[in-house]
Amino acid sequence: MKLVNTAAVPQYDGLKYGGDESDAHHLAHLMRLGILPEGYIYLREGRGVRDLLRQRFIFVRQSVSAMQRVQGAWARYTGQCLSANAFRQLTDHAIRQAFPDPCVRMAVCAQ
Repeated sequence: MKLVNTAAVPQYDGLKYGGDESDAHHLAHLMRLGILPEGYIYLREGRGVRDLLRQRFIFVRQSVSAMQRVQGAWARYTGQCLSANAFRQLTDHAIRQAFPDPCVRMAVCAQ
């Protein structure tokens, strides 16, 4: 028995009739070709690790997105590129010099 990821199954075109039998033939054909997208149900013991990895991925994505927003603001207001290493070494003094407008500075610091 296979657990099929139905959202990832490519639709088939050109059929005049659709039903359970034709769907079964299509899925069997994809399975023979080795391109049937399958799902996986984690064992109960591994679900906690899976959830932690998903949460870590979300945090990393949010962190990178925030860094890119600050880099974009830095480029708009100073005309210079800000590398990831330079971003990590930013000080309050450097931010005050780059963004003299307090509203813009507050928006950047919120990121």
